[in-house]
Amino acid sequence: MGCMLTAILYVYVVSVAVSGRVLPLHPYLNGEEKPISNIFDTSNYGILQLNNGLARTPQMGSSVVPQNHTKYFWCFLTADALISTGLAKLGYTYVNIDDCWSDLGQLVPDSKTFPSGINHLADYVHSKGLKLGIYSDAGAFTCQVRPGSLFHESDDAERFASWGVDYLKYDNCFNLGIEPEKRYPPMRDALNATGRSIFYSICEWGVHDPALWAGKVGNSWRTTDDIKDSWASMTTIADLNDKWAAYAGPGGWNDPDMLEVGNGGMTYQEYRAHFSIWALMKAPLLIGCDVRNMTAETYEILSNEEVISVNQGLGGPLSGQRLAVILWNRCSKTGSITAKWSALGLESSISVSIRDLWKHEYVSQDSVGSFSAGVAAHACEMYIFTPLTETKSESWMTNVRF
Repeated sequence: MGCMLTAILYVYVVSVAVSGRVLPLHPYLNGEEKPISNIFDTSNYGILQLNNGLARTPQMGSSVVPQNHTKYFWCFLTADALISTGLAKLGYTYVNIDDCWSDLGQLVPDSKTFPSGINHLADYVHSKGLKLGIYSDAGAFTCQVRPGSLFHESDDAERFASWGVDYLKYDNCFNLGIEPEKRYPPMRDALNATGRSIFYSICEWGVHDPALWAGKVGNSWRTTDDIKDSWASMTTIADLNDKWAAYAGPGGWNDPDMLEVGNGGMTYQEYRAHFSIWALMKAPLLIGCDVRNMTAETYEILSNEEVISVNQGLGGPLSGQRLAVILWNRCSKTGSITAKWSALGLESSISVSIRDLWKHEYVSQDSVGSFSAGVAAHACEMYIFTPLTETKSESWMTNVRF
């Protein structure tokens, strides 16, 4: 059969009456139709584990890696660009500093990279209505061999809070062989003790399956190794992240790493698929390209409000039993993909209206039984399916393999 042209159909549905965690589908693939309520395991739905008031929806923003003194100004310019482009109004509100911001010997800002300190930058970012993120490591050193926070959690958390930091990415390098289940909770406790609301992003690389335990520790947790700006890396990471769908929801999200959209290693169609899949997986939408110098195509992808609403929706944007469906062609040639109602948990007689989230138009008002679309190579099409006959369900997210 060659490449699996119709291999993956991603689906997400939300009931207006329910809010909470997203859970995976356990599909009947033998063609037998079942009521939606009998298909999906919702036994854990609504469990909110880390209740610090943050991460009601996946975080959105931009990441800055301060490798030299110009990155100090880059942080200011990134904040400006998020405002001037309108991306901030769409939800991209975090300006996150990655590794290399600190001095080599102690956890203070590098005087050349941040001559006016982090608190001055935080004041500026906050004046724009944005939030500032910073980086540290649950080890003796960061990945670029700057001071880590292991065994210094209380002091460092207090320092971050005093600077006005709103977000902490906490990495996993030089961890002294201590299990992450023991290294990450102390920083959670230290951050909470500051009295400041600080988003806690665990970057454990998925080594110890953090989805199984980090829901009680952080607001998001990396499920994979670092993403690379390539089709192969993006698709592999999407597959690895998908298996943990049942463990993500308001308060804590699976993190398959930042968006590579606009960095140049993939085509327009591949980047559009990347953004669509991340949005549907309820992954953080953290821009990894230079938002000051985006191409029109990159901006078009990152600013698609209809796709963003699927990622950020908590009951409202996908109310009324609507389904978000992606048809993803991972082959090297164009082909047709069919979504059958039986795979979606819909009765075959139900009429469905279908809206294309990239064309921003309805492509069908009354499809019955199935829907087919031609999908270009390495591309996806993303839709909202609205059943015109009411069915009962709770919320779920998964990918269904044919």
